[in-house]
Amino acid sequence: MPGPRLILLCGLPGSGKTTLARRLATDLPAVRLCPDEWLTNLGIHLYDEKARDLLERQLWRHAQDLLRLGQTVILEYGFWARSERDELRLAARALGAAVELRYLEAPVEELWRRLRDRNGTPGTAPISRDSLERWVPLFEAPDEAELALYDPA
Repeated sequence: MPGPRLILLCGLPGSGKTTLARRLATDLPAVRLCPDEWLTNLGIHLYDEKARDLLERQLWRHAQDLLRLGQTVILEYGFWARSERDELRLAARALGAAVELRYLEAPVEELWRRLRDRNGTPGTAPISRDSLERWVPLFEAPDEAELALYDPA
């Protein structure tokens, strides 16, 4: 039986993280932790940054417990910053877990098409083209050297 594994899904909104996470959760199987779904189910606004931060920290504690039990865990946070990815990679490795980084990317026009199509869908926050354009330069895409730090899928 394989040991514990953490899968980090990295990408901008509309890149396909949720679609991939759902498929992996079934195929592997794995426990999928998605802050957007938790916030929605708890009746908390998706852009409540304080609540999101608290929830993501709690989900990370839960993920660590699951890893200690030998489970595979998918974190669907987006992981825009390299420092976030490094922190969780090192912490999971300290628990004896393998760590994958699945980087999903798409051109801005494709991201916008997907976001426009899903805007208004229950459980999703509407995202404007302006917001997407502001976020693109903030996103720290992993380079080949960073990707080499992770275990293969």
